[in-house]
Amino acid sequence: MYDRTGPWWAELPPAAGAAVMATCTLSIGLRLAGHEAVSLVLFALSGLGWVLLAGEFLVRLLGNRRRWRSDADTPPALTAVAATTVVGVRCSQFGWTGVAYALLAVATFIWPVLLYTVVRGWHRRMPGSAFLVCVATQGPAVLAATLAAGPAPAFTGGVPWLGDAALAAFVLGLLLYAEALVRFDFRQIREGGGDQWIAGGALAISALAGSKLLALPQWAGSGHTALRAVTVTLIVLALAWYVVLLTAEARWPRPSYDIRRWATVFPLGMTAVACLSAAAVAGLDWMHSTGLVLLWIALGMWLVTAGGLVLSLRRHRVGQPSGPGTLP
Repeated sequence: MYDRTGPWWAELPPAAGAAVMATCTLSIGLRLAGHEAVSLVLFALSGLGWVLLAGEFLVRLLGNRRRWRSDADTPPALTAVAATTVVGVRCSQFGWTGVAYALLAVATFIWPVLLYTVVRGWHRRMPGSAFLVCVATQGPAVLAATLAAGPAPAFTGGVPWLGDAALAAFVLGLLLYAEALVRFDFRQIREGGGDQWIAGGALAISALAGSKLLALPQWAGSGHTALRAVTVTLIVLALAWYVVLLTAEARWPRPSYDIRRWATVFPLGMTAVACLSAAAVAGLDWMHSTGLVLLWIALGMWLVTAGGLVLSLRRHRVGQPSGPGTLP
């Protein structure tokens, strides 16, 4: 039975950050596809979710340090970094560069702290959430490269090194992906509750970072050629994971709602966004078409998962026992 002494969001685990990541990623993708109205609705939902989770993050940090340390030791804690940067990218699409820079600063500040606490607890046979070390590193790379491509606010005095920092984070993210892959328990492909999809989503956000770097003028010549090759390779690998994981879902269905299903929606949406973003800079039409198809698949999964969340919250309100389809 749930402890109902506090608001429902106070009971959400760190994995809930994936819901903000998934929703805001879809908002970005829908805007790229020209569906501004739906994109705005999803952005409003993700913004509200980010505020709630950020507030709860601070409440635990300042008032319940033991709970904060317990949450920070788990890989899903890194969704705090990734969600912040994804919201920052969407803000930059509105032209809110000051807000985007502030969110980049927040993500950059908490990234090393959470990364250290997570990595020191790594072990063999990790779940799919282990790949969040890559996602949380590529998130700042995406946002930094996005901001480097646009005008800097007057208060920054210009940040010419931002593209270099984005490239460094991009490379580090790939190295962390390799380390997570070594530790990943491949049985999760058959048994995982949803976060096994991050294995592909981490490659997709890496490809998105690559596409953002491609848009920067300083990587002309051989640097541009190398980045393009790496970006296309990452998208192909992300699509390969997509096929493997989708086949596993069909072979071993897991229909019950689990909060980790938001970690399925995020990779679906991120793969679509990576394809749409890379198509323009890499000049590959098939990526754009693929991205559009994957975007609608991701939106459908978002609706299904959101429905599961609503039912789970209703059970929470009436005090039903927890189970695989309820909030953890």
